[in-house]
Amino acid sequence: MTNTINEQNGVFVQGHIKISDPSSGEVFVNKKNAIHYENMSIALAESLGNAGQGPIAVMSFGNGGTNIDTTGVITYLTPNSTGTNAGLYNQTFTKIVDDRNTDNLDPTRNKIETRHVNGTNYTDIVITCLLDYGEPNGQDAFDTASDADNSFVFDELGLRSVSPDGILGNGRLLTHVIFHPVQKSLNRLIQVDYTVRVQSLSGGNS
Repeated sequence: MTNTINEQNGVFVQGHIKISDPSSGEVFVNKKNAIHYENMSIALAESLGNAGQGPIAVMSFGNGGTNIDTTGVITYLTPNSTGTNAGLYNQTFTKIVDDRNTDNLDPTRNKIETRHVNGTNYTDIVITCLLDYGEPNGQDAFDTASDADNSFVFDELGLRSVSPDGILGNGRLLTHVIFHPVQKSLNRLIQVDYTVRVQSLSGGNS
């Protein structure tokens, strides 16, 4: 009698973001996000192979993820998760989150950590990004904008890998999330806590 071993395994990736003002404790967004699986597979392979532009490098923000009609009804666009050249609908700001990058001016508050519990089959990548009071340049003084097209009324963001051309925010889009518009202004901090869970899946023998 011959035993046939049918081993099924793979990797599952999921993400979750929380956007808040750490000074007041107000939470603006708390939801799961879309993973760009093709780009993520390239990033994982390049990172494991110590080649290419695999690692997470930046967090990009945009204001093109929703449409608001004259009555105030919000329509949420579909996250971009296909095509190697996918991007945000309208990217308006990008910040370095790689704390080992020498161009990261605040690596204690803009950083990437990995967290693993022994005996489990998943590891979390925790990305923290803080938009301080004085950034981005050109923001309004107060969070009272009536124009949803304001460059810093964000309704989408994504993680990007290292850029092959050295231009900030040009790396592969790894994740994309669309949410209710949130304004960044001089009177408020905005912190994004972004968790990407990489889980190893395995089947059994038959």
